[in-house]
Amino acid sequence: MAGAADYLRVKELIALTHERESMTIYEAMGGVEGIRRIVEAFYPKVQAHPLIGPLFPDNIRPVMERQTLFLSQFFGGPPLYSEQYGHPMMRARHLPFPITEERAEAWLGCMALALEETGMEPQLRRAVLERLKGPAYHFVNS
Repeated sequence: MAGAADYLRVKELIALTHERESMTIYEAMGGVEGIRRIVEAFYPKVQAHPLIGPLFPDNIRPVMERQTLFLSQFFGGPPLYSEQYGHPMMRARHLPFPITEERAEAWLGCMALALEETGMEPQLRRAVLERLKGPAYHFVNS
């Protein structure tokens, strides 16, 4: 028969599981600071990638800051991007750049490497990438 200590451990596990399941992806990613770490790991990979690196400016810092704000909002955090820049209109903002399906896949590949590098749990990594696939392929215009 289980003792009181076992019962308390089970209750704690149930509470932690429930709390985890009710988190936004933003919270599970570590909030704005967690997203900033991902962005910091992501953009060196983007810049080094032969297919997508040339699409980005040499001074990548402003792009990184906007991406941090956007991803925070996109994953359920505060509307940081909209507060500073208005409605995201991401497809329109990406129209000047020739985005092919191969480039969308390269972008997602760089993100997958960044998520892994930052130590994100595999289940959360899959959820983040799945959520990003929609916009990545929506931006294809060439």
